[in-house]
Amino acid sequence: MKQIESLHTIFSDTAEIEVMESKRNTLTMENNSTHSAISRIGFIGNYLPRQCGIATFTTDLCEAIASEFSEATCIALPVNDIEAGYAYPSRVRFELKEKDIDSYRRAADFLNINNVDLVCLQHEYGIYGGPAGSHILALLRELRMPVVTTFHTVLKDPNPTQRRVLQEVAALSDRVVVMSERGVEFLQEVYRVAPEKIDMIPHGIPDVPFVDPSFHKDLFGVEGKMVLLSFGLLSANKGIEDVIAALPAIVAQYPNVVYLVVGATHPNVLRNEGETYRLSLQWLARDKGMEEHVVFYNRFVSLEELIEFISAADIYITPYLNAAQITSGTLAYTLGAGKAVISTPYWYAEEMLAEERGVLVPFHDPAQLAEQVIDLLDNESKRHAIRKRAYMFGRAMIWPQVARRYMESFERARAERRHFAPSGFAVKSLDKRPSELPPLKLDHLHRMTDDTGILQHAGFTVPNYAEGYTIDDNARALIVATLLEELGTGNVASELASRYMAFVWYGFNTETGRFRNFMDYQRRWLEESGSDDSHGRTLWALGTVLGRSNNHALQSMAGSVFERALPAILNTTSPRSWAFAVIGIHEYLRRFSGDSMANQIRNELAERLLTIYQKTRSDKWRWYEEGLTYCNAVLPQAMLMCGQWIPNQTMTEAGLESLKWLADLQRADTSDGHFVPIGSNGFYRQDGERARFDQQPVEAQTMISACLEAYRSTGDECWRKEARRAFEWFLGRNDLNLTVYDPTTGGCRDGLHPDRPNENQGAESTLAFLQGWLELRLAENTLLSVEIKSQ
Repeated sequence: MKQIESLHTIFSDTAEIEVMESKRNTLTMENNSTHSAISRIGFIGNYLPRQCGIATFTTDLCEAIASEFSEATCIALPVNDIEAGYAYPSRVRFELKEKDIDSYRRAADFLNINNVDLVCLQHEYGIYGGPAGSHILALLRELRMPVVTTFHTVLKDPNPTQRRVLQEVAALSDRVVVMSERGVEFLQEVYRVAPEKIDMIPHGIPDVPFVDPSFHKDLFGVEGKMVLLSFGLLSANKGIEDVIAALPAIVAQYPNVVYLVVGATHPNVLRNEGETYRLSLQWLARDKGMEEHVVFYNRFVSLEELIEFISAADIYITPYLNAAQITSGTLAYTLGAGKAVISTPYWYAEEMLAEERGVLVPFHDPAQLAEQVIDLLDNESKRHAIRKRAYMFGRAMIWPQVARRYMESFERARAERRHFAPSGFAVKSLDKRPSELPPLKLDHLHRMTDDTGILQHAGFTVPNYAEGYTIDDNARALIVATLLEELGTGNVASELASRYMAFVWYGFNTETGRFRNFMDYQRRWLEESGSDDSHGRTLWALGTVLGRSNNHALQSMAGSVFERALPAILNTTSPRSWAFAVIGIHEYLRRFSGDSMANQIRNELAERLLTIYQKTRSDKWRWYEEGLTYCNAVLPQAMLMCGQWIPNQTMTEAGLESLKWLADLQRADTSDGHFVPIGSNGFYRQDGERARFDQQPVEAQTMISACLEAYRSTGDECWRKEARRAFEWFLGRNDLNLTVYDPTTGGCRDGLHPDRPNENQGAESTLAFLQGWLELRLAENTLLSVEIKSQ
């Protein structure tokens, strides 16, 4: 058996010892007979074996409630951030895909039809897809049972999207839980959550005995040493470097000190940065001559191992660098285990370590940290008094107690159900639920892409080598790959984007400042400068990478080319090249809004577009040119972007007027009013005859993009419907009632002839479909998931 530390050395009152031990035993006996009327609970949040604090908390809470309330069935619905998912235990019944909003709706259906009595949601902005984790709203809006949400982060100064998302999560929840008084304060003052709706329940901790640290030290080879400990998933905001910087002063007084840093590198950090931070800490320890006093345990430890590490510690240190943290599982665990804690004054630490339950030191102050460590090592009685106060305080935080508190909140939520939820499962009608998109299939995109880039044409579904490559298509492909990255397809997007980016980079002619366009299959350029439109479209692609991608290598390469290629757009004469470039500049300005050159060029191109519109426009012909040709909708799209972001109301009005005119023109005079793009066999000249065929996929794609931009600009629901109408052209809602998209290959046919589809599946057509699909999906993720429910 473990040797419990002689409590008489710390607790002077023998009766107090007996009360503590009696309380632990009583709780254990009482917990075996706990009951609740709630029989089936669904837990949503990350779940072990995924490595993160939310996963640990959700798993522990779920298991604690299942243990305390044996009649309740607890099921878990975790969120996967990787395609392969995780090897979950049997309690997991449904898995959500972080960036797939449809999976959230499917999860709601699953919960509704499986007679779940209550949902317990763990909320953290970063674990759900969409802006500020807004995908979770798509799930919450569909649920028909009470919801109790635990907020793990409550920001004091949220951005507008963060504020809006948290407010709606709170509105859709019957009760909300926070783990600190600061969290209660912020919910009321910042987010206007009603105080009677809020429960303050402490972070749960394992129930461990008050042990002598020396008992476990031999497990880690540190017997006879004074052990400092920090643990948790490693990332640069943890401040471990400050402890290492403090060690020389500590070791000078106590040569037997060893600092244990326990925990794997955070998976997200590992994916994006590798072990750079951990290596920097190891180098710092060597530079300080402290390599013999610092031990890294680079793995995700089990709960049993973690308790042993905590038990072996004489002092626990949380040197976090940011005050804005309203909870910390690591601090809760060590406080409840009766450890002497030294921490920086982040919000949760200020609250937990008040009343001399620990010691606070300033942020990023190794000298003060060293001074406080030495003081606690010098003063054993002070250190033990802190331990006593911490351990006593933590008795209310053990998981059995916390599980009971949560069940009380669940019962209140059920009793106070704020809106009527009829029994059974009601399927929503189409007008109440967004239309489904076909599954994303990239087979043909991969087929058309080789080591050079994407090939221009195909004979049926076979790549046509004789036609070679164009920068036009590789720019389109780069946009699609960047949108795929934003959707969360991981390595697939990165590999494709790198290939297309390499083609674009190679296509830039440094002597002319322009892009070449056509390349044969032998990788020989066929011209020194491409068309105006190809130059503008390539700027669009580069701007999209710069504004949306998080791949630093792609950003660096795109930034270099974008800066050198941008000035040449002012020498072009094609309105479409101006529009393509304007869209690209706006994508770029999403991230780099202070770039004065980009703003100046955007403003110049916007004035040109507005001027030609005002010059050409009439009541019967509300357009920018004397004829409609190809990619028509990019012109009003560019105007709308400029109108919104310069801002310029005249430009907004011109964009909306011209787009509405184009939408009406491209609507069939039939009962279904399907999309009919301008035909490429003659196009449409003012006062001339409009060509009905051939109908090109790129016209549907550009119409989707422009209508979504109009919706973002106005919030008018009609524009989302117009975008969907244009997309349905791909799926067979067209003049021939034949599908243009090929679901068997993931490719898209090259258009509609008067009597049949063009069966070739070239790059432009396939990319047009994919871009339209991705823009609709991303727009739905961005816009629908943060839309305040109006019911």
